Amino acid sequence: MSTPSRPRAVIIGPPGAGKSTIGRRLARALGTDWHDTDAAIEATAGKSISDIFLDEGEPHFRELERAEVARSLESFDGVVSLGGGAPMDPQTQELLAGHTVVFLDVTIADAARRIGFEGGNRPLLLANPRAQWTAMMNERRPTYARLATHRVDTAGRKPAPIVEEIAGLLQPGQSEDENR
Repeated sequence: MSTPSRPRAVIIGPPGAGKSTIGRRLARALGTDWHDTDAAIEATAGKSISDIFLDEGEPHFRELERAEVARSLESFDGVVSLGGGAPMDPQTQELLAGHTVVFLDVTIADAARRIGFEGGNRPLLLANPRAQWTAMMNERRPTYARLATHRVDTAGRKPAPIVEEIAGLLQPGQSEDENR
């Protein structure tokens, strides 16, 4: 009987933390594949997440997201990047137990610089994006922190040293306390 696949790492964090950039580069550094659940949802639905929110509503998107995250955690053995809201779902939180979860923490200044707050591609940040992001992060931070095996501060940092830090954290025998 074969052992089910497990991701090497699951990347979580708010919009602008660098989940896609870091996930892709981390996978390359580890010599494995990368999977972005938001991109998978868009490919399956044939439309953007913003359009899913607009056409079917947030509850429908969250159902799609929950199913995609479950599928990814069960069948993918590379690096998985989750959408920022995915870890807020109680079923997803249960599924993340036992996985190596990396919380990419970020300040609002860095998030704003990375994603910009004037565009319409972030459906939960449409009205007063700075205030929305801050409120979102205040609500989500405790969950991100609780689920995390490792917390990595991305503020003011380029991707290469972040990837190097995470790759070091993923080495057998390394604990979060040893890398703080």
